[in-house]
Amino acid sequence: MTPSPGPLTALRRHRALTRIWASDPGWKGWFTTVNHTDLGRMFIVASMVFFAAGGLLAMLIRAQLASPRSAFMGPETYAQVFTMHGTIMMFLFAIPLIEGIAIYLLPKMLGSRDLAFPRLTAYGFWCYALGGSMLIVSLLLGIAPDSGWFMYPPLSSSAFSPGPNSDFWLLGITFVEISAMAAAVEITVTILRYRAPGMSLARMPVFAWYMLVVAVMILTGFPPLILGSVLLELERAFGLPFFRPEAGGDALLWQHLFWLFGHPEVYIIFLPAAGIISTILPVLSRTTLLGYAWVVAAAIALGVLSFGLWVHHMFTTGIPHMGLAFFSAASTLVAVPTGVQIFAWIGTLWKGEPQLRLPMLWILAFFVTFVIGGLTGVMVAVVPFDWQVHDTHFIVAHLHYVLIGGFVFPMLAALYYWMPHLTGRRRFFRLGETAFWLVTLGFHLTFLAVHWVGLLGQRRRIHTYDGGDGWEVINLIASIGGFVSAIGFALILLDVAVNAAVAVRGPRNPWGAGTLEWAMPMPPAPITSPPCRRSAAATPSMTTPRCPFASLAAKAIWAIPRATGAKR
Repeated sequence: MTPSPGPLTALRRHRALTRIWASDPGWKGWFTTVNHTDLGRMFIVASMVFFAAGGLLAMLIRAQLASPRSAFMGPETYAQVFTMHGTIMMFLFAIPLIEGIAIYLLPKMLGSRDLAFPRLTAYGFWCYALGGSMLIVSLLLGIAPDSGWFMYPPLSSSAFSPGPNSDFWLLGITFVEISAMAAAVEITVTILRYRAPGMSLARMPVFAWYMLVVAVMILTGFPPLILGSVLLELERAFGLPFFRPEAGGDALLWQHLFWLFGHPEVYIIFLPAAGIISTILPVLSRTTLLGYAWVVAAAIALGVLSFGLWVHHMFTTGIPHMGLAFFSAASTLVAVPTGVQIFAWIGTLWKGEPQLRLPMLWILAFFVTFVIGGLTGVMVAVVPFDWQVHDTHFIVAHLHYVLIGGFVFPMLAALYYWMPHLTGRRRFFRLGETAFWLVTLGFHLTFLAVHWVGLLGQRRRIHTYDGGDGWEVINLIASIGGFVSAIGFALILLDVAVNAAVAVRGPRNPWGAGTLEWAMPMPPAPITSPPCRRSAAATPSMTTPRCPFASLAAKAIWAIPRATGAKR
């Protein structure tokens, strides 16, 4: 019997969907795409460019502090450099990189064709690009913000910062925050409403749980900073008295608004990294994640507790003793859900057969570094100790141990883990292992020394120091370590670029992972088409038989757009 020519065959259906969802070729495609794969890559690449800029500024800081009474930079330039370093790393690198990875991976992990609102994703990216460009242009023009990445009044007020420096920060960061909230809406709706049939919340990948918690935290924690930025800009532009005590305002109001955003942001940065650890570690240990439900509960608990810690940054501002006691206890309590996750990961390693591949090396470096950062975090949660080290380099070192150990190292593990998926190629040019040792050893050399010099009393945000206090050799050691780390990061960039350009095509699933993204074509096709399951309860696995792609396309649950003229 001759088949009817009306219905599309599976192959023709797939080609039609690909034509609809693919981005336009050339430069036009980059500006008009709404495809989640392309937009995820754009977020990732842009955030890495900003990371390189922030790293360059960090090297300028270490060059300035390598010797006493250095004339490498003046105080005004130094203030702009450390302000832009913090701003780039916290706003233009960390959050956009997290969202880029989620935008790229989540539809593939969840079995969704795309994100819920593709154009909202594109809108978010261009808001991010606009805000980031404003900040970088201000730096190149020599009018970069210079009041710190926290922008405290009265230093950021028109009286003490009369130029456009602070205005660039307030406007640029507002665009970046809007971008983050747009992506958070996208992620939340996609996870809750666009999972594949049979994938309940209890069965979805643990990374999706972490990103759901993070997205809700962004939607809750970012509006205070947007509100504060608008109020401060109105004060600067029109003289309104929100933060000026002489006019009836309160400078501490800004600190409350900022840290209502700022301390949850630390966990917004950490939780996706923890989700990546919880995803990669079982695969490289050849086992399942120990205590899935406990890990998810710990992530939710961290998200909730993070909103009760903001005064942790204000212990020296005259907070009442009852408030000091409450927020000190809350800062200590947050170690409990963090410890639950650490023990779950250690248990996963213990019951499995760990493979010392490059992503696993970065995970092990994360364990060591983040635990040290957590211990110093418990120290600064003790009010009398915090009074002694607040605004010293000890706090700088603690922050970098938490953020680099707790975020950058897991991101590098993710880079090497999902690089075969991004590029469709396997590594053969192996600079990554050498870079690993340079980065980790250089990092610890730098920030152990910075801890030390902070305990000796060196204040942060001061462009130089006199000799004779015992700081000279320690600062020189810290600067040497910083440049060693920079060489390591440069080797990582070279390793990734060379392997992406000239490596041979690799197997579809080199790790033997069980999440759905590894069933997709590599590199990904314009339309996400997950493999069908034999039963709703089955866990997707690359080691079990899968439905052929043609059969999948023919039986897909999505209706082909009417533009193709196809019939179901």
